Amino acid sequence: MNTATLSETTLCARQLSRQYGKHLAVKPLDLVLQRGEVLGLLGPNGAGKTTTLQMLTGNLAPSGGSVSICGVDLLEQPQTAKQRLGYLPEAPPLYREFTVADYLSFAGRLHRIPSGRVWEAVDCAAQRCGLTGVLNKMIGTLSKGYQQRVGIAQAIVHEPDIIVLDEPTVGLDPNQLREIRAMIRELAQQSSVVLSTHILQEVEALCDRVLILHHGSVIFSDSIAGLRALTRERTLLLRLGTPPPPAALLAIPGIAAVESLTDGRWRLRCAADGDPTAQIVARAAAEGWDLQELGTAGANLEDVFAQLTQESPAT
Repeated sequence: MNTATLSETTLCARQLSRQYGKHLAVKPLDLVLQRGEVLGLLGPNGAGKTTTLQMLTGNLAPSGGSVSICGVDLLEQPQTAKQRLGYLPEAPPLYREFTVADYLSFAGRLHRIPSGRVWEAVDCAAQRCGLTGVLNKMIGTLSKGYQQRVGIAQAIVHEPDIIVLDEPTVGLDPNQLREIRAMIRELAQQSSVVLSTHILQEVEALCDRVLILHHGSVIFSDSIAGLRALTRERTLLLRLGTPPPPAALLAIPGIAAVESLTDGRWRLRCAADGDPTAQIVARAAAEGWDLQELGTAGANLEDVFAQLTQESPAT
């Protein structure tokens, strides 16, 4: 592990943005990451996730703002800063005609590992990524899961302080998913990890914090617990002995959406600025709906993600 860090803050981005012509693809965002944290970067297609990752790793110049890696300015000292970064793009940068060992040694030299330490670094990365049995195989002959492992290995061969993974589990089968997730957990014991994914269960299983982008804007930035709390605050579970038509529930101030379940049960999505609990109780008593249950619904990350990304972000 690289121990020459200036502080436990590994990544600091301030007012980072990217503009293409008149289109602001990523609006100014701030991000601070501590050693050992796993940050999940979420958002629908076109939200700005990959653009953000490319700026954070120095592969795309920002239109504004700054990025520092362990206190080193990425724009002013790119070579020094990138020595502390490991990056796996969505399409792993693999050379199919290379053996795994030759490719990882090539990646190590690109990261300026001293020639006397390259093969030691290759062996270490291979062990961490479960590649010791395929080091002499051609990359093009490996399965999708093993190619993903090789992609992660090239990102960590120089033992970086920050590991950035863009959709690292896309296209993998359930067994491969479990193996890659276990590997990411192990990597996070020593490094900071930024993980872009569409799989909400993956975020819940791996991440400490979540940042959600929508139309280039940050619409949520908090812990996993904060995301669950947001879901509980915005979703109610209602049971009525004599349920009315859905339109009657939607007419109650503070209710944004109604989903009919079974046995007179409803899931109600609350408006962002309203708590309809008191109005539901009063309306149920007045209309004879026979109120039997009213409380917060269990956390559902898919629901809250859909709610957040269907709403228009603040301009």
